[in-house]
Amino acid sequence: MIETEHGNFEIIKEHKDAFDLKAFNERYIDYLDKYVYIVGDISAEMLRLKGFSQKGYDNIGDYLMESTSLNTPYYILKRLDEPKVETDEEKE
Repeated sequence: MIETEHGNFEIIKEHKDAFDLKAFNERYIDYLDKYVYIVGDISAEMLRLKGFSQKGYDNIGDYLMESTSLNTPYYILKRLDEPKVETDEEKE
């Protein structure tokens, strides 16, 4: 389990020791709170984060193949806390 400023996560997969807690906490935005899975990849020496829902988990492989360079360091985290769901009142 990884404890971050944004919740608790489990590392599902990590390629080339990509996970860096400090970088994750700095790049994370609240928009990602609603996702169960967070993919982090390092492109042009910059961490990119993308969220995926439970249903979207099967698309992570496609995302990595299509949106990252070959052999790019990356990781997949699974949120252990309940994702935050935005209510209609919060949207207004």
